[in-house]
Amino acid sequence: MEAIAYYRMARLYVTTCSMQITIEIPDEIAQQLDETQGNLSRRLLELVVADAYGSGKINTAEVRQILQLPNRLTSHAFLKRMGTYLNYDEAELEQDLQTLEDRRAQ
Repeated sequence: MEAIAYYRMARLYVTTCSMQITIEIPDEIAQQLDETQGNLSRRLLELVVADAYGSGKINTAEVRQILQLPNRLTSHAFLKRMGTYLNYDEAELEQDLQTLEDRRAQ
């Protein structure tokens, strides 16, 4: 799922596989943000994903899927960079312990 952005008449269009979101930003500000923040559409997507994760609407696997990150550790690093605390519950702890045991047995 790759986000695509293009400017037309002071609008930023962010397209994903199944949803298109339009944000109206004056051209000069959108251009300035794109220059200083890097890929503006990616940055906006990251902000939405971090907020959704922080509010419990999506999980780490969904963060990874949406942002096309290579593994869970990269997802954790992304969330840390965004200042979002991990929602690490007992089920995830049990899964990690099982993974650790499986790897030790190999």
